[in-house]
Amino acid sequence: MESDVTGKKIDILLAAGLLASVAASPAALAQSRIELNDAGYFETRGVNVLVFSNWYDGLFADSKISGVEIIQQGERTATNGDVRLSATPGQWDPIGRMVKRTVDAKTGTIEALLEYPEHKFQYRIRAERKPDGVHIAVILDQPLPAALVGKAGFNLEFLPSAYFRESYLADGKGGSFPLYPAGDMVAGGERNAASGRDIGPGAEPLPMASGQTIVFAPEDPARRVTVRSAAGKLELFDGRNQAQNGWFVLRSLIPEGKTGRVVEWTVSPNSVPGWLRDPVIGHSQLGYAPQQAKVAVIELDANAKPAGVARLLRLDATGKTVVAHSATPKPAGKYLRYNYLNYDFSQVREPGLYQLDYAGKRTATFRIAPDIYDTAWHPSLDVYMPVQMDHMLVNEAYRVWHGDSHRDDARQAPVNHEHVDLYRQGPTTDTKYKPGEHVPGLDVGGWLDAGDFDIRTQTQYAVVRTLARIWDDHQPMRDQTLVDHNLRHVEMHVPDGKPDLLQQIEHGALYLASMYDAVGYAVHGVVEPNVAQYTHLGDAATKTDGLIYDPKLAYGERKGERSGTPDDRWVFTSKSSALNYGSAAGLAAAARALRSSNPALSEKALGIAKRVWDEEHSHAPHTFSHGNTTGGKLEHEEFGAAIELLLTTRDAKYAERIEALWPAVSGAFGYLAPSLLPALPLTSPAFTARVREAARAWKAAPAPANPYGVPITEGGWAGNGAVMQYGLTDHAIAKAFPELSDGSRVFRALDYLHGTHPGSNLSFVSGVGTQSKEVAYGSNRADFSFIAGGVVPGVLILKPDFPENSENWPFFWGENEYVVNMSPTYIELVHAARELLAKQ
Repeated sequence: MESDVTGKKIDILLAAGLLASVAASPAALAQSRIELNDAGYFETRGVNVLVFSNWYDGLFADSKISGVEIIQQGERTATNGDVRLSATPGQWDPIGRMVKRTVDAKTGTIEALLEYPEHKFQYRIRAERKPDGVHIAVILDQPLPAALVGKAGFNLEFLPSAYFRESYLADGKGGSFPLYPAGDMVAGGERNAASGRDIGPGAEPLPMASGQTIVFAPEDPARRVTVRSAAGKLELFDGRNQAQNGWFVLRSLIPEGKTGRVVEWTVSPNSVPGWLRDPVIGHSQLGYAPQQAKVAVIELDANAKPAGVARLLRLDATGKTVVAHSATPKPAGKYLRYNYLNYDFSQVREPGLYQLDYAGKRTATFRIAPDIYDTAWHPSLDVYMPVQMDHMLVNEAYRVWHGDSHRDDARQAPVNHEHVDLYRQGPTTDTKYKPGEHVPGLDVGGWLDAGDFDIRTQTQYAVVRTLARIWDDHQPMRDQTLVDHNLRHVEMHVPDGKPDLLQQIEHGALYLASMYDAVGYAVHGVVEPNVAQYTHLGDAATKTDGLIYDPKLAYGERKGERSGTPDDRWVFTSKSSALNYGSAAGLAAAARALRSSNPALSEKALGIAKRVWDEEHSHAPHTFSHGNTTGGKLEHEEFGAAIELLLTTRDAKYAERIEALWPAVSGAFGYLAPSLLPALPLTSPAFTARVREAARAWKAAPAPANPYGVPITEGGWAGNGAVMQYGLTDHAIAKAFPELSDGSRVFRALDYLHGTHPGSNLSFVSGVGTQSKEVAYGSNRADFSFIAGGVVPGVLILKPDFPENSENWPFFWGENEYVVNMSPTYIELVHAARELLAKQ
């Protein structure tokens, strides 16, 4: 059968005049036979096929990092090859549960056993190497359960942005991949909870093409993939008709009443003969101060040989270049799948405009200048932080970023309820409010947490504490934003005579204080009541009607400041001592910063913080915990509250508690150091000596095992936060114990953020550096756009060895999602660099 299909395909392609280009896919793979490598995936030159090397991280359901995946000529173009229960499953649709994965190197096969336990349905996905590609089979020992007939099928999802402006062939019939979804839908059935719609029936997309053989991008050798079905047809869907983060999905339904190999595909990604990935010259897109170390990290394809000399070129006003420095880069070993070289040009200190050149590849321009960091933090404070301000209308010249959002905050969350975004309400409300009842007073202050629209309390107090530390140490007087809380209005790029940093601290303190006014303690946060609202994109003010829900009114009816539409955000209120301590820490820090600019709020914030401290020490702790919304470790949060209260009040009782807690928290020195070390002068000499030894041990720890000299995490969320923390900890040590450190890791961390990292050399701070992140997961992600000053999570390491940060697909939240506390941390890190340079 397979040869018959191939013969028909050849006849069709000859008729279409496309044989030469399309037939190259299986042929190319045959010439460079795909093999199962030691890392446990299929590989040939320029092509990898992963089979369940990664598994969904469990935080937010489908994260597009599992099943059968294709990496082709350096880009991951397909993922989620698995049995799914709809043609274009959404983020919260059911996913099979992994039972086990087996790799057989002798036979060149990988097999995964998975199940849908709620349907008592098990299946195996078996992948094996063949001369014409990878054969994939779905194997059933029992027939498909009746409830899944017509629903269960094998899906493989292709990255839309990899195929924009490309074509496809379905049994020889041509078509093109749409740049924007406008395909046919069929209405019927129950509306998907995650549809983003409030009204209307369910709707499912119809296939845009079908056939026994489908070829993706026949005209593009780098993206061509041929998929052949041994029996049954392939159907191609555009998942973006269902949701903006949908992919192009290739699918075969599982037939009814059959066992054994019920679906069989041959997947043949084209291997470009002799393909080599271009070298990536990792460098700071922002540039360098004259006196700092300057090391470019060159990332090479595993098949590439070193190409000799690297050059630093200096540009003049006419565009001509002169060689300012040259040297043969030094080997830096292998990391993940690539080889690395270091090119050190630290001796060049002359201010000017430069480029790096290696192996015929030239970088974007960057500066060497003594003022290189002076303005790098401005986009974060001027743009990103105002855009994230909730309960305000935020305007930038001709553009409204969002209207006065969430005037209807908030309703008491229902008991025994688990939310999709890591919030949970326990068996009681712990408040005087009944489930669903309006809780007044929470419609003030706070920042939208990330690419979504909740106010996560744990993030709020982290932001306030960081901003307060910046004020303590640097007192930046920059004023470029008008903030009027009475009018609930923000005007960007309009000075109002007040330091913007203090106004941001005030905004955070208003929210933290409102929790105590509303219910008397720290809540988990306020968040959308359902997944349909959670998926909202665009103007935050259009997510709810801004009117308090009144169950006496009909759905859609409005009367004064009330409406019958239950779209108000929920507030989760199960008591957590960890959250209470963390919030007290934020309020105490805010009180210190706002003493002069807003004495009334300062006094109120400190009063709440002291009261919380005393109350929490009068009873056993409330240990309710869920996800990442109920505070950090209890001892860490209490330690943080003690630090901030000590710095604000100078009361010795807080110093005593810091010292008493030290044995329980000292293992987290790297996390605690930036807030702890400034408080050491208020503690005992004996305690300071103990902390000095912890700092010495932290400095003596082995260097991170990568060419970049900073910790690169390998979880489901990329690690720029850890990188910045690494730099800030070193800076804190350099200030407290200058004999132990010179603070140079601050510059390593900044160089990493600004482009000296795996995978690419883009700056991970949008709008900072010559080439920076311009496609990110913010509120405008559906427009493939960015928010200046936002910091993305960075390089996600897909197991076993693929570093990824997609610049053409914003919906990878683990790589590209802005989170509000990252920008203040970046501001602090830049100020640390400026302080170190000023001392040199």
